Amino acid sequence: MNKFFFSFLAIALLNSCAFDKQFLNPYPLHNDDSFTAYVEEVQDSVTLTFNEESQPILRNSNHEDAGLSYTIENTFFKSSSGNDLNAWFIKPKSNYNGTTLYFLHGNSGHMVYMFPLMTPFVEAGYQVFTIDYSGFGFSPGESTRKNVIQDGNSGLDYLLSREDIKFEKLLIYGQSLGGHLACVVASENQDKIDGLVVEGAFSSHKDISSDIVPILARIFVREMYSAKKEIRSFNKPLLVIHSTEDTRVRYKHGERIYKNANEPKTFLTIDQQHIRGPLFYPEKIVREMQKLITK
Repeated sequence: MNKFFFSFLAIALLNSCAFDKQFLNPYPLHNDDSFTAYVEEVQDSVTLTFNEESQPILRNSNHEDAGLSYTIENTFFKSSSGNDLNAWFIKPKSNYNGTTLYFLHGNSGHMVYMFPLMTPFVEAGYQVFTIDYSGFGFSPGESTRKNVIQDGNSGLDYLLSREDIKFEKLLIYGQSLGGHLACVVASENQDKIDGLVVEGAFSSHKDISSDIVPILARIFVREMYSAKKEIRSFNKPLLVIHSTEDTRVRYKHGERIYKNANEPKTFLTIDQQHIRGPLFYPEKIVREMQKLITK
């Protein structure tokens, strides 16, 4: 009886909305939200708020312009999912190096939460374009795996449609959920980009769910799209980053993606928690990214 109950419970979990939130756990944003953090660049506390158009405003502790080395353009665009997605274009004011990153962020949050993971690249001279998927941040709509893949592809299409946005090289950088997504988007659009970086990505929905329910996940979890499968058709330079201390997405997921990938490819092993590479290893990651675009 107990064995039957456990099996029934596990199957219900695998097919429930609660289980799907392992992949999709969006946080909404509101125009009256505010976020404060200490920023080393200006050695001061900086507060981020929003105006009526959801444009982020950055002020220092004296309520003056924060004086950061970059600007943020806020915009909305129509996704093939049918939703008007919120996007930021973060641009360095003076040291742009000619490369743009299409940054696909992870789960459990929105662009503001992930913002500190992008700024090390902006400070290193990269332009960063990032989106909130349907249901995340200011982006309306339902958060589903189908919408996520449509949003990821639509974000790239929108970026490429912007004639005012100039770049010599274009890389996709995805973390965690966004890393899994990036493998799919990059494989489907490899003629439009110059390389791919994935950090802390899970190799497939079945693989990550089987870390929780080993046998039943393989049977009952629907694999709509898979990083380790799609990466087999990717032939541009690839950088896989994964931490040996990652307890959320285990190191073996990065190894699977790398094993299934074609040359040229590089595996960068790091330490620290899940997707903290840009905070603890910015110089090392930037060096490896520069190698991608010179291959």
